[in-house]
Amino acid sequence: MSTSIAAFAVPATSRHASEDPLREAMENLARALPERSDAAVLVDLLGDDLKEGLDALGDVECHFADVLDAMLLPRPSPATLIGVSDEQLVLERIEVLVRAVTSTRRRLSQAAGMMRQLPLPLGDS
Repeated sequence: MSTSIAAFAVPATSRHASEDPLREAMENLARALPERSDAAVLVDLLGDDLKEGLDALGDVECHFADVLDAMLLPRPSPATLIGVSDEQLVLERIEVLVRAVTSTRRRLSQAAGMMRQLPLPLGDS
């Protein structure tokens, strides 16, 4: 099951910490990693990547929602259609999204490597 972008889009000031899935995910990952300064830095950088990616994804989603809204008007005007077709901003945000996805993958691999270095708890094999 995946979490919708909308779950991350609620302003932080209007929700409790327990309603912030990004923050909860970062805290959970931090607990799973060794207590080292490089692990803490990795968690911070990963959080920044995720925020940036989610923001870009939200902007892309909004662009397509605007396009749909314009097309659903009873009589869309040529000016309205041209106005929503300006793709420069959305293309820039897609580039940000691609960078965030690539960086997230790299940092998650680093986190997995750190986790493999932890000793197994007693009773696990």
